[in-house]
Amino acid sequence: MTPRRSLRARLALAYAAGIYAAGVLVVVLVDVPLVSIDATVPDGSPASGSGIALPHLLIGSAVALVVLIPVALALGWYVAGRFLRPLRAITATARVISAGDLHRRLDLGEPADELTELGRTLDDLFARLQASFDAQRHFVANASHELRTPLAGMRTLLEVTLADPGADAATLRAACEEALSLGEHQERLVEALLTLATSERGVTRWETVDLAVVAKQVLASGRAAGRDLTADLEPAVTAGDPRLVQSLVANLVDNAVRHNHDGGHVEVITRTSGEQAVLTVVNSGPVIDGDQVQRLFQPFQKLASGPHGSGLGLAIVHAVAQAHHAGLSARPRPGGGLSITVRFAVAPG
Repeated sequence: MTPRRSLRARLALAYAAGIYAAGVLVVVLVDVPLVSIDATVPDGSPASGSGIALPHLLIGSAVALVVLIPVALALGWYVAGRFLRPLRAITATARVISAGDLHRRLDLGEPADELTELGRTLDDLFARLQASFDAQRHFVANASHELRTPLAGMRTLLEVTLADPGADAATLRAACEEALSLGEHQERLVEALLTLATSERGVTRWETVDLAVVAKQVLASGRAAGRDLTADLEPAVTAGDPRLVQSLVANLVDNAVRHNHDGGHVEVITRTSGEQAVLTVVNSGPVIDGDQVQRLFQPFQKLASGPHGSGLGLAIVHAVAQAHHAGLSARPRPGGGLSITVRFAVAPG
């Protein structure tokens, strides 16, 4: 196995070779013309001045070249160390960060060169990694809480029912029905978590999808039942995963129905605008502050006054839109409710 040579040693040798080559070049440029001049002087001609004799000059140049070898190596080692100092700082800090301290940063400072630019890029990467890990820990904590709540409710319900010595068949049936309801809630939550995980993984297959057809299928399932529904569905053909796109539309409609009021309305619009296939879902409902809208697209974020839910519907919409590189915008309506628009790229013809 070839012995490993450090980058500093290789750079030092390269710098030393350059310095030594420059020294040899200087000696050649000085001594060779003098040798030529000495060769043209006739024997016995009087010496012009009391300068250094040519043989002495040649010997001195040879000695200087020998002395230059360690000097060049020392200078090369020093210069390589100076240039590699930021790289050593990057390596040491990266080791600390990889050990679990995601709050550390490189902060190389000046001078601004390629290595400090690399350090700033890595600092940005570490910041994104920290934000990602923090979001993951927050998500796991919220998911654990959401999954624990129906389990705890179901256990309490069963324990209370079993501890009642006078429980009759009607009481047991009511307890079972409530337990089934809690189980269904938990099942929906797990399904939403799986859909969110699938959406965040990205699109694995791309097919032609007409948003108008998908919206018709979703509305035909009766998701908007009990609401004044308006559907303006023009062809809007895009490319993507049909199952994920259907999940996006279904969650938008479910959100519009759930966060609404009695006698409220839901409007679903699909159209093609330029190079975009646009889906818009508008609903009535409670008045929402503008600064609260973006928060609702994060997992487990709910309106304080809203109905009970998992808080994953709009998070799934956000993840599916990102997976399809689609634009997502939402704005509160003055009279209450939301208007959410998703802009997909038109499928190539």
